[in-house]
Amino acid sequence: MHNVRYHSADVDGFRIAFREAGSPGAPKLLLLHGFPTAGHMFRDLIPLLSDRFHLVAPDLPGFGLSDMPARDRFTYSFDNVASVVDRFTEVIGFDRFAIYVFDYGAPTGFRIAAKHPERITGIVSQNGNAYEEGLSEGWNPIRAYWQDLSQANREALRAFLKPETTVWQYTHGVPDPTLVSPDGYSLDNHYLSRPGADEVQLDLFGDYKSNVALYPAFQSYFRAHKPSFLAVWGRNDPFFLPAGAEAFRRDIPDAQVTFFETGHFALETHAAEIAAAIRAFLA
Repeated sequence: MHNVRYHSADVDGFRIAFREAGSPGAPKLLLLHGFPTAGHMFRDLIPLLSDRFHLVAPDLPGFGLSDMPARDRFTYSFDNVASVVDRFTEVIGFDRFAIYVFDYGAPTGFRIAAKHPERITGIVSQNGNAYEEGLSEGWNPIRAYWQDLSQANREALRAFLKPETTVWQYTHGVPDPTLVSPDGYSLDNHYLSRPGADEVQLDLFGDYKSNVALYPAFQSYFRAHKPSFLAVWGRNDPFFLPAGAEAFRRDIPDAQVTFFETGHFALETHAAEIAAAIRAFLA
């Protein structure tokens, strides 16, 4: 096991915090988190893989310990988030790497993969969606905001930012919620409570429609390049349905799909099983 190291990188003036482990000469694996968390969501996974891979888990722009500039200085869109992360990989010397994508990390990572297919050695998607059938009815309030950018629809989405909603995201669909450490959701709620963080997250809710609009482009990339693909999915995810995991096989027939009896944050309960699946997949 290699020690985890904590760094930050200057990405053209944008500070990106990241955690890193493993030998720089080992195969590279970029870990991309989702909402409302940060690179700490990989705290259990990284030690299980650090003997085999060079792992880097950045905090996305506006998340965790990375910069969260004011909204009049940075537009919080997924295009911009992906652009910063893409440049981050160049700054830290990740020239060829596999990606592990979760939730918001999926449209971020898929943008990078479609732009630089020659750099991608494999994709692990853990509840990271790219198909309409993968979106549950839990998205309906956010869809309403996409269709009508009214202040009333925006305010309605604040329910997703409440501390109890974060806890629910971690525990919903988990057969034994006592297995879920409070560390993850407590830290997420701390980051969400920072001044201005609520408006940043509401902006990203509104822009998520750009990801759905890109689903055909992501699927075209999958069909054209057939990247090695592993889906490891919490079956009881209230936002991303199992059908979204199965759909990857439509465009990548050799994709491996594995379900676990847990919820959205599958690493909270199944880090060891997911690590074993990754080791076998990327062997």
